[in-house]
Amino acid sequence: MTADSMQALVYTGAGELEVQVVAAPDPGPGEARIEIARCGICGTDLHLVLENYARPGSVLGHEWSGRIAALASDVDGWSLGDRVVAAPPPACGECRSCRRGRPAVCRRRGATDYLSFRGAFAEYVIADSSLLRRIPDKVDDRAAALTEPLAVALHALSLAAPEPDDRVLVTGAGPLGLLAIAALRARGVSDITVSEPASLRRDQAEKVGARRLIEPSDLADPPMGEPVTTPFDIAFECSGRADAAAAALDQLDRAGTLVLLGTGSTEPRFNHNRMIVLELVVLGSYNYDADGFDDALSMLSSDILPIDELVDPVEIGLLGVASAIRESADGKRRGKVLVDPSAARTDVHQ
Repeated sequence: MTADSMQALVYTGAGELEVQVVAAPDPGPGEARIEIARCGICGTDLHLVLENYARPGSVLGHEWSGRIAALASDVDGWSLGDRVVAAPPPACGECRSCRRGRPAVCRRRGATDYLSFRGAFAEYVIADSSLLRRIPDKVDDRAAALTEPLAVALHALSLAAPEPDDRVLVTGAGPLGLLAIAALRARGVSDITVSEPASLRRDQAEKVGARRLIEPSDLADPPMGEPVTTPFDIAFECSGRADAAAAALDQLDRAGTLVLLGTGSTEPRFNHNRMIVLELVVLGSYNYDADGFDDALSMLSSDILPIDELVDPVEIGLLGVASAIRESADGKRRGKVLVDPSAARTDVHQ
């Protein structure tokens, strides 16, 4: 590659991805060019590719860690080679959502356009320097790539406010479910049951802190107007499956809370009468707390998280992303798949 070009994984349409040589981005005023060290494959990436939501010509990937490779002349406080992640733009702090402690849905901040942005399945990305967060020295590049999804899990915990003696159900032990389990354990919650159909992922859930492992078919059918025999105080739905969301609601005790983290294309149907009689709460959890990235970096540097069990042991280059996306969707990857864009530069289209 020349200084003006780079490799990037481009969505070409019909669920297809292609490694291409494209122009390397130049930082504008207040910006930094980041050389990507690792980028995680997110559930959003799976939906965008496998369900053909992505816009042809777009580059996906938003869970990254990297190093500053170039800086605009007006940027102070950063140096070439600094290891960083980038947080989202700050919320306004004044709208109704922000005043109620819900900055993730700030009414003055638009949603991320996942259909057209230039993401981190590439050698370089551009980031606003004001959003950069320094990676602690003791956090390596692969752990730092968990900052964004861990911030997602921590936001769900903030909304649900679990207490140490709560009984918690997690449905889905994919990468997000594993992070939720690990974050719960780090926050002192130990009574965690995980419902997951894939044996590989059930085993992984135990390694990151689940106390009980079950298959979805093991979940009890609820009696009318009453909790199940051994109900849960909180359920975190991390799979994005409509049937898992409905089943999780049915497992709640009186005044229980269901938090929806996983996204999916099929909408769940909830028993509203059950919600009324038991005064159940259903919450959507989107993105991060106001200080979510800082909190995630702090937890990652605390040595309390089982990083080796949260990430898949096999890292890949850009050429391996398409197959890893399919394997992740099929439950054949046991943790967060990390991509090294500098690896295996072959079969590149120009």
